Amino acid sequence: MVGKPRLYIASVDEILSGEATDVYFSRTREILEKAGLADTRVRVEINAYNLPRGYEWAVFAGLEEALALLVGRRVNVYSVPEGTVFKRKQPLMVIEGVYRDFAELETALLGVLRFSTSIATKAARIRVAARDRTVLFFGLRALHPAVQPSADRASLIGGVDGVSGLLSKKYLGVEPRGTMPHALILVMGDQRKAWSWFAELYYGKAPVIALVDTFYDERIESLMAAELLGKKLHGVRLDTPSSRRGRMRDIVEEVKWALKVNGYDNVKIYVSGGIDEEEVKELRDIVDGFGVGTSIAWPPNIDISMDIVEVEEKGKWVPRAKRGKMPGAKEVYRCSVAETIIVRIGEKPPLCSDGREPQKLTKLYIRNGELVEELPSIEEIRKYVHSQLSEITKTQGS
Repeated sequence: MVGKPRLYIASVDEILSGEATDVYFSRTREILEKAGLADTRVRVEINAYNLPRGYEWAVFAGLEEALALLVGRRVNVYSVPEGTVFKRKQPLMVIEGVYRDFAELETALLGVLRFSTSIATKAARIRVAARDRTVLFFGLRALHPAVQPSADRASLIGGVDGVSGLLSKKYLGVEPRGTMPHALILVMGDQRKAWSWFAELYYGKAPVIALVDTFYDERIESLMAAELLGKKLHGVRLDTPSSRRGRMRDIVEEVKWALKVNGYDNVKIYVSGGIDEEEVKELRDIVDGFGVGTSIAWPPNIDISMDIVEVEEKGKWVPRAKRGKMPGAKEVYRCSVAETIIVRIGEKPPLCSDGREPQKLTKLYIRNGELVEELPSIEEIRKYVHSQLSEITKTQGS
């Protein structure tokens, strides 16, 4: 008899209890207990020793979810703020406590931090490439539905202007944004009918943006939408498939010109479908916004690792790390995004290159299992990221 189909999703309880882990961490805990080392205290450091090829910086995200895993355990947690722009070999977090109390959480912690940091970083790179153009994240269909709110959150932290996920309202307090799918037009069998119904139901509630590449040429459908909807039409979206695309810039220029010469130069143009950084840079001067999906949802991985860097012996912290890692728990000070200072925990940092006192980035977030630092809102994190990206673009260009 065939069983009932199911969704293969780890529950919140399974994640928090440490069941969502690699078996070797469970075995490590058992061995330490049998060997009489169960109460050994350690300091582990979370760091990105390498970044993807071509990346000079990344955006730290996922801290709130990482803290949710660690609250209530006998640990102290130090971290840079969520949204910090960092470079390789810059320590992000230190967890201090009895190793067996959090050993089985390493898999989940790294999964949360890598997932969110990788998405936030790619979103930030798209944000820099787009300059002042609108960027919406449309990548949920590339992901398992269980992680939709986390992906939307990370992309917002990275700097996109909006997300399409309906659950973003429930989990993030953010109104979802989007236009219409080809499915609406295909079911109705007439693009004009679909546009009209959309305008009738949502004009005044959401921007009326017509999808204009379903049956006819993009220029023809754009003019059809402009003539049909008049002042109600905010813009048109070109989601031309790769098999019909050719050079996208030529298509956009043709649509833009046709709208202008027919008196519809107020109609904005949005592009989606297979958009990445290079396409954004190529089109940003002639379009008003982008819908970006897979390139943000499946970005290059930010290879964050978690390593023991100190072990407590006879009441003293002894630096200890595997080959290739820097022993000793560290904290971060900042002079600018381009200039950070890394010292061992408790050490006084040197002055910045310009003689100023550096700002301490590393904060104590959890003390003995209790959260002691107020967590910022998504909007506050976004502003923090934006200020750092602005500094990067001023010094490096985009």
